[in-house]
Amino acid sequence: MKRTSPFPGATKVESYRLRVDARLTHEPGGSLVLEQSRYRLRLPDPEPGRRALLLRMAEGWMSDLQIAQLVTGLEGETRILPAQLLVRRLLLHCWLERRVYAGARALLDVVPRGIGAQSGPVRRLHGAEVVYRLSRFAVLRTDRGRMLAHSPLSTVAIACTHAQLGAVLVGAAADGVGRLDVAKALEVDEPTAGHVLDELLAAHVLVTSEEAEAEVSTAPMGLWAPEELWLHDRTRPQRHAAPIGATHRFRGVLEPEPGPEPEAEPDPARFGGPTARRTIVLPGPAPHPAGATPDSLAAVMSRRRSIRRHDDERPITAAQLGEFLHRVQRLGPPATGGAAGPEGGRRPYPGAGGIGELEIYPLVSRCAGLESGLYHYDSARHRLAAVAATGPETAKMLSFARATATMPAPPQVLFMITARIGRLMWKYEGIPYALALKDAGILTAWMYLVATDMGLAPCALGAGDVASFTALSGLDALVEPAIAEFTLGSCPPDCEEQP
Repeated sequence: MKRTSPFPGATKVESYRLRVDARLTHEPGGSLVLEQSRYRLRLPDPEPGRRALLLRMAEGWMSDLQIAQLVTGLEGETRILPAQLLVRRLLLHCWLERRVYAGARALLDVVPRGIGAQSGPVRRLHGAEVVYRLSRFAVLRTDRGRMLAHSPLSTVAIACTHAQLGAVLVGAAADGVGRLDVAKALEVDEPTAGHVLDELLAAHVLVTSEEAEAEVSTAPMGLWAPEELWLHDRTRPQRHAAPIGATHRFRGVLEPEPGPEPEAEPDPARFGGPTARRTIVLPGPAPHPAGATPDSLAAVMSRRRSIRRHDDERPITAAQLGEFLHRVQRLGPPATGGAAGPEGGRRPYPGAGGIGELEIYPLVSRCAGLESGLYHYDSARHRLAAVAATGPETAKMLSFARATATMPAPPQVLFMITARIGRLMWKYEGIPYALALKDAGILTAWMYLVATDMGLAPCALGAGDVASFTALSGLDALVEPAIAEFTLGSCPPDCEEQP
């Protein structure tokens, strides 16, 4: 006999508002501008109904009925459809939050994490008799006075506006929940409970029992620790539009910690108390060591700079690119005497466990003797394998790199550095993602020294367009995530060098 919910039906309705991390501003001339972190959408001189609608959604929630009443009062019923189309467009591009009601009771908010038409969640529909579990990657945290549930595997989060939705998640973590369990917990009919399940599934907060098992026991997801995936998600702008980089968010709020002053005595309080500490002056290197040359390591280190201008009249050559890649990433024979495991060869730089998990993908924009496009460097055979031709996605990657490095023009070569992270995760626990980041830091430092020695212009970046790179390469971001970026080009004779 089929079980049914004991609660009467209540019409499911939705309302919308501007996402809380965005703001609406006015331009001279009447245009409105939506801004969020590094994103901006200009709405040229909207009609009175749509202008009033945007202003109201910037202040609070608006249902479809309230939208129709507002627009009708200002412009008449014939302008309802354009207003509804504007709302759908803003929803599609993730500028609005969406609240789901059962009658007059708010159940949950769907909170977008990304921005853009490709940032919407993948729709997932529940099964009537299926039991769902809490994903081990789901995070529950407070955010602006509400409990937010989200996963680094989705582009939306769920705000638990109904207190009993938290109880649903607790049940999902214990024995799992089905549609009837949700209906009883929220006191709603089963169709509404099914809609709640659909939203939780799209946010990857809930998963099927089979998916929950795969999250633990099947590669690549089973290899990731939740905290490592959270860190990777937050530091790479792929699924989210959260602020990232040099935002100076504490400017005017907190004073920055001062740097070391060579002539000042160290602050004793820094070491836990006022007691004076004994200091020992260390001898420095000789001014001109015996046998030192302009090509010595000390000389190269002293010349190391981040150079953000390239000489496009005389771009980097294929021969220079080949020499650079050979010197920084070539794969030699593995070290002898190592323990059995995933060790595969010896890089020119030290790496965790001798595993050599890092890979380099050069995006060539301007290089004499080499066609533009995205390549993979085969370090074992010292050759490039074409991955993708130039197009809109490569242009986005170069534009992102140019903005990140504050370069006057796109870089001649942009290196995307990835990690075959499962090789580290097979051997290490608790530290594999941190090890990959440390190895990437060692690699970029090595790239600086080699580029300086070759007279090229190097610059490491703090972030990159991971979404475009993933789309072009077809790589699974859980198998081989992009974790660092680096630019390279020919150095202008009058270039300004920066530390």
